[in-house]
Amino acid sequence: MTGQVERGRGTPNGLGRVPLPRAWTAPVRAMSRILNTDGGQQPGVPTPDDERSSVVDCALYVDGVRQAGDWEYAEALRAARTTPHSFVWLGLHEPTLTQMAGIAQSYGLHELAVEDAVKAQQRPKLERFGEVNFLALRTARYCEHAELTEHSEVVETGQVMLFIGPQFVISVRHGDACQLARVRAELESSKQDLLLHGPWAVAYAVTDRVVDLYLEVADKIEDDLDVLETEVFDRQSHGRIQRIYQMKRELVEFKRAVVPLQRPLMTLTAQLNRDVPKEVRRYFRDVQDHLTRTVEQVNSYDDLLNSILQARLAQVTVDQNNDMRKIAAWAAIAAVWTAIAGIYGMNFEVMPELKMRYGYPVVLALMLTISLALYRWFRRNGWL
Repeated sequence: MTGQVERGRGTPNGLGRVPLPRAWTAPVRAMSRILNTDGGQQPGVPTPDDERSSVVDCALYVDGVRQAGDWEYAEALRAARTTPHSFVWLGLHEPTLTQMAGIAQSYGLHELAVEDAVKAQQRPKLERFGEVNFLALRTARYCEHAELTEHSEVVETGQVMLFIGPQFVISVRHGDACQLARVRAELESSKQDLLLHGPWAVAYAVTDRVVDLYLEVADKIEDDLDVLETEVFDRQSHGRIQRIYQMKRELVEFKRAVVPLQRPLMTLTAQLNRDVPKEVRRYFRDVQDHLTRTVEQVNSYDDLLNSILQARLAQVTVDQNNDMRKIAAWAAIAAVWTAIAGIYGMNFEVMPELKMRYGYPVVLALMLTISLALYRWFRRNGWL
């Protein structure tokens, strides 16, 4: 296994179509038979319109300069392989397995990496398949909200996967948490010198953009935590504990995107890594520094949120204890009336004050006096 799809023989640059792996074509054939929508197309082979529907942009760069014209991905790759100091950047948005089949065949992508790129449920990781490196990133974006509630979405996440080969880089984006059009525009306008380093320069720019968004999200989350902290320790506030749990869930989701990226960046910045040019490794180290800062922020936020949650739970316990003391105090006051009324309700013949003219007023006054005395005593001790 070389980690790549075998290219056709007898065709220019080995780019002729070959039969797709059975694992890719079988599900497509079965679905075509069920829906009867193949329209005469060869099962498992996407139409050109299907492929173009997922392509956001395809560009050929020579000496760091984008070449004019609209390029088809196979044509651009053939040009890159015959032109020195050139590479292709193919941008995709939420492609299906059918749409990826032709691209995987032309660019020699491993079927496991293609499956990961389509499913978009990957942890940040870096894998190597032959000459192609597969880098998976989790993207994050802060969701603005007027007030934090138990249903507020604080962090929106997505994914960006990169196939980095000798003459190409393929970016696969899922979700809208990180738009790559801005990255491409900045590279083409003000960072053409960086593009001279080839596909890994694009990988750095995309990774740098993803980590910069991490920093923005972390700063906004800090503002939300300040609001939560103020409300929890404000005795006049009655903030619901569900909001703290919601913030905890959002922070955990953000943490899953940030923390696992440390290991892939360590691999990319290692001196033993010969795939990444030395000049680009310096840029990746800068990204690693920013990521380390974000990880430290996220860990501190997690500890702070745990402290806020514990403080709120302690306040709830104290409030419950205060309520129980109030209930016990009023129950003690009511017990005086109940006890005396119960005794006089026994209808004994020999009882004090039964024959007294003012017996009832005296007994009522006695119960009221005892109740007032107990009320003052409970108030003095903070029970009421």
